[in-house]
Amino acid sequence: MKTSVRNIANIVNGEIIGNPNLIINNVARIEEAQQGELSFYYDPAYKKYLKTTKASAVIIGNKNETISDKTTYIIVDKPNIAFQKIILKYFNPNFKFSGIAESAKICKTVKLKKNIGIGDNVYIGENCIIEEGVTIYPNTVIMNNCKIGKNTLIFPNVTIREDTIIGNNVIIQPGAVIGSDGFGYLKNPEGVYNKIPQIGNVIIDDDVEIGANVTIDRSSLGSTIIGKGVKLDNLVQVAHNVTIGSNTVFSSQSGIAGSSKIGKNCIVAGQVGIVGHLKIGDNVIIGGQSGVTKSIKKPGTYFGTPAKEIKTSLRLEAHIRNLPSYADEIKNLENKITELKLKLSNIKS
Repeated sequence: MKTSVRNIANIVNGEIIGNPNLIINNVARIEEAQQGELSFYYDPAYKKYLKTTKASAVIIGNKNETISDKTTYIIVDKPNIAFQKIILKYFNPNFKFSGIAESAKICKTVKLKKNIGIGDNVYIGENCIIEEGVTIYPNTVIMNNCKIGKNTLIFPNVTIREDTIIGNNVIIQPGAVIGSDGFGYLKNPEGVYNKIPQIGNVIIDDDVEIGANVTIDRSSLGSTIIGKGVKLDNLVQVAHNVTIGSNTVFSSQSGIAGSSKIGKNCIVAGQVGIVGHLKIGDNVIIGGQSGVTKSIKKPGTYFGTPAKEIKTSLRLEAHIRNLPSYADEIKNLENKITELKLKLSNIKS
């Protein structure tokens, strides 16, 4: 990256306060930036760094926060979005490559379209369809009857089980397992668990990103469905027959038990557990480490175990923190009642 502040301001439609001809050659976090670098500020938690940053230019959202004559500022409505535009323009990595490695094993019935890259030791099973622009990194296994949509990017060591359907522009990070057997067993009269064959599949819509070491189980019957634009962070577990609606986001280490349905535009924070056979409506936010044990129909923010509306949950948390003082107050009241009873007894006698 080597460009002027003026060019950057034009890209993000920003107003310049300072030197428009200043040359920027890199981007950095506001607390780490040096001369010649661009940073941004939008979170009040980082306000202290506005005074100490060595960045040559900072993207900010408020003219009143221009506090140093040594720094050039670019004023925009949303600094984080503006900074993202700069990253995408100057630093967006290209992971695509073309050609098929000699060590790749591709069955004869596979249909390969144009502009495909397949790395070393990739295996692609019978009757698969690999659409145009797909890139598959080394050591990935794609079993029989799978379809991989256009411009999908699959990083190393991914396993995609049979009958999986993956849409266009999907990104699958290293180590993900898609289409593994769902956790389905029946206990017989002797107390032994017998496996229920998992004969369904997984369907992943367009523009989905699947994080490293995510596991998405195939359905017992029908399909496990990941909707358009869904983002799954690393180490997320999606059980059999789950449906996740479009543009929903799951943070790391969250898990969804079998047959639950998650709505559109939801946000599920880290280490959330959702039990099976529930329905979560659209536009629901679930706070970190919550346990969802009942269906949620109403949009809003929920937190706690069991998860409740955020205001209710925080009130309960406050009461729990105050339990020691409540106990002391109750003990004092009990002592006063005992004293009053003693006085009344003395009066009567």
